[in-house]
Amino acid sequence: MRHVNVKLRLANPVAPSGTAIEASALADTGTAFTTIPRHVSEKLGVRVTGKRRVRTATQLETLEQSFASVEIDGNLTVTPVLVSDTLDKILVGVITLEALGLTVDPTTGQLKETETYLL
Repeated sequence: MRHVNVKLRLANPVAPSGTAIEASALADTGTAFTTIPRHVSEKLGVRVTGKRRVRTATQLETLEQSFASVEIDGNLTVTPVLVSDTLDKILVGVITLEALGLTVDPTTGQLKETETYLL
């Protein structure tokens, strides 16, 4: 199982009193970076920090890169995010899941806490 639907809270970490978004998202272990739709990045007011060339299911694309705070099940982190003009949902990638100390449990189809390895 690579996909799990989750509830999360996104915010701009440099404007903590600013707008936050609570939304449903898809945790996807086949995706490295968390990716948000353009309208979400605009609502949060996140700043573009660069660009990253990525391969999607259909093509190569260059997406803007930024960062956001992400909270899932009481676990909070600041993580890099990519901004998409074509996606209509939030994808939570493995980098964010690792930073949150979470993993997909294939037996339950839910997220669970996991060990973090420093080796």
